[in-house]
Amino acid sequence: MTNHQLTMLFLALALISLLAFGAGALARRLRQPPVVGEVLLGVLLGPTLLGEAASGALFPDDVRPFLTALANLGVALFMFTVGAELDTGLLRGRRAVAGTVAAGSVVLPFGLGALLALHLFDSHPAADRTGFVLFMGAAMSVTAFPVLARILTDRGIRHTWLGAVALACAAIDDVLAWTLLAAVVAISGAATGSQGLLLLFVPYVLLMITVAGPALRRLLAGSWAVDRDRSASTVVTLAGLLASSAFTEWIGLHFIFGAFLFGAIMPRRTARTARTARTAGDAGDGRADAAAQAPVPSERISDRISHLNDLLLLPVFFVVAGLKVDLSGMDGGDLSELALILVVAVGGKFIGAFGAARATGLPGRPAAALAVLVNTRGLTELVILTVGLQLGALDHRLYSSMVVMALVTTAMAGPLLHLILPTRPAAQGLPDAAPYPISTTRAQSGGESGT
Repeated sequence: MTNHQLTMLFLALALISLLAFGAGALARRLRQPPVVGEVLLGVLLGPTLLGEAASGALFPDDVRPFLTALANLGVALFMFTVGAELDTGLLRGRRAVAGTVAAGSVVLPFGLGALLALHLFDSHPAADRTGFVLFMGAAMSVTAFPVLARILTDRGIRHTWLGAVALACAAIDDVLAWTLLAAVVAISGAATGSQGLLLLFVPYVLLMITVAGPALRRLLAGSWAVDRDRSASTVVTLAGLLASSAFTEWIGLHFIFGAFLFGAIMPRRTARTARTARTAGDAGDGRADAAAQAPVPSERISDRISHLNDLLLLPVFFVVAGLKVDLSGMDGGDLSELALILVVAVGGKFIGAFGAARATGLPGRPAAALAVLVNTRGLTELVILTVGLQLGALDHRLYSSMVVMALVTTAMAGPLLHLILPTRPAAQGLPDAAPYPISTTRAQSGGESGT
């Protein structure tokens, strides 16, 4: 790395961090998740607005590989936090409605996305037709768990019954979407490892759940108790998620799956543990009540990791992703395709989720609110689109249209939710929330970037 490259890299990082912070703050003032402003910033810094010459001057070609490396690190850390924030306890007492709505919000969008892929294949030929069809289905099915949590927190309904069900649906949607994406990577000929190495993923998952998870729980509990500044726990977690990312990348799957899996096995407070501690607190033990509310070590570690990631590495990812978007040359055909993509993306999710919610007996307004919320795609969609571009499942024209779809579906969630539910769900005849704490440290502290 030359002196000039290092100088330009530092200047680029300084520019990205400042502009991303400003874009996120502006989005908040407009009552939008910060990710909307940050992704839009990435697009505007690319050739769409500035043109190739100006964009190339800001981010020279010989610096972009280093930015891409930092962006990949940011995605790995983001996927870790997504996995760490998944809480199966959200399903307790809501399995029927959450499972039904999640199924409806995945099956119909996936089917419509697959049909859309068959229509688009001739104008956007991919290396593998089956992989392209599966990828488009997965891209239409995703819901962004983190940005949904931020919207619910900002609206003050995260602790309500509706908020809990929406988060449970998003968690199920995310797991299904990542599973579908894993199938796309396995089928695609663009996988970096041999097909034989991919078979190692199943025993790896079993090993992580049965051995690594319990060992990590004991290790973190011990190191958190004796390590005054908690650095040992954080280092162990960082090393583990990076090693897990490296393994899945080596076998040819993708590093995001290793990071997500490591986050998913992180120890967390269960619903039963929280209720037990809170019951003891109600009986007069103030320390037990405080323990029920206090975050477990893994939650604090996740918050630490996400903080720097939100401020620097993820904004780098937004810019790197935006540099690949070029809307300046869109013609009538491209605009027609974009309109069709939006209809399929929004309509498939809304109709599938709304119909499923109504089938469970949910009233019309809460069912519509759920359908709007699961339409939120955020950074999760952008990660999937980036993987699709790397695999060759998307060309740059279709990638650009799909990024616009991700922006529109994320930006529309808040305003539509306000129109459907101008008051709290409790005022709509729904119970206030769950019999155990749902919130996480990250959302309560405001550290969630809305990504």
